[in-house]
This record gives sequence, C-alpha cells and structure tokens, in this order.
Amino acid sequence: MSATEKAARLIQQGAVIAYPTEGVWGLGCDPYNKEAVGRILALKQRPANKGLILLAGSFDQVIDLTRNLQSEHMALLQESWPGPHTWLLPDTEQSIPVWIKGQFDTVAVRVSAHTLVADLCQACGGMLVSTSANPGDKPPALTREQVEAYFPVGIDMILPGEIGEQSGPSEIKNLMTQQVIR
Repeated sequence: MSATEKAARLIQQGAVIAYPTEGVWGLGCDPYNKEAVGRILALKQRPANKGLILLAGSFDQVIDLTRNLQSEHMALLQESWPGPHTWLLPDTEQSIPVWIKGQFDTVAVRVSAHTLVADLCQACGGMLVSTSANPGDKPPALTREQVEAYFPVGIDMILPGEIGEQSGPSEIKNLMTQQVIR
C-alpha cells in the first residue's frame, strides 16, 4: 500500500493528516466527519466560525457545488482550476456542513494542481478539509520539520512529499463579486 493510499484509508477512518500543497503544508481530514474537523480546529486554535477550505483533486469532485452557476462563473472556475486558486462558492443546495462553512453561506473550494494532493483526494473519493499547518498565531509550515515542531502530537500521519512552487497560501476570491478575501 502506498503512503497516499494509507493516508486516504486513515482519513476515511476519521484521522487528521498533514500533507504538502502548492505553497505550504496543510492539515486535512474528511469534511463530513465533525470530530475530525473539530480536532483540526483545536490543533490550529481556530474559531469554528471562520470556516475552512475544501480541497478537491478534480473538477468532477466539486460538480455538485457548481450545478447552479451561470456560464461566466463556470468559465472562471474552469480557467483557474486545477491550480492555486480558492473560490468562495454559494452553497445553494446546503450540502456542506456548517462546521466547514462557519458563519458564511459560501464555501471556500480549490481544485489542486499538486499531484500528491490530487492523488490523495482521488484515493479518498472526494474533497478534503485543507487548512494551513500552523497554530493560529504562527506562519504556515513550509517543511515537514516545521509541521512536526508545531504539532508534536495530534496528527495521525504526515504524508511524505514536497510543497509546490507557489509562494504561500492560495488566494481566496468570491466567485460572484471577484473580491479578493485573502
């Protein structure tokens, strides 16, 4: 069994893992597992009302969130994905749990171009929580060693790999307004 398959199996069992993304190390879990999401929030010391990003390995994994979008919004997504672009999408079907959206009626979503991340999402069969691997008052981890220093306990697996060439976390934009959030 590959490390990616092992990580996917652990995620499906409720684990929290760390993994490299396009620009920083991330923490991830099954977004529909409230306990696992709670563990990530506790590790990061992050308030639940801030919401979390969902990460997908392909456009097919986010199709349910794009069904009601107008053609110009679909075109923006298709031009930017896969890639380091996180978009706030309306959750018109109310299919995303409140513990992911926080206080918002939108959900932050990215389809990753990082091969390891895409493979992990495919192995899991769907989207994952993705948030930078750092306590709230520290900069995002750029190395496995930083992840281990930030979180000596609480993570079930660190998926081996390297971050991509992007500098820092992905930009977050509101799909409807084009406003840059981060």
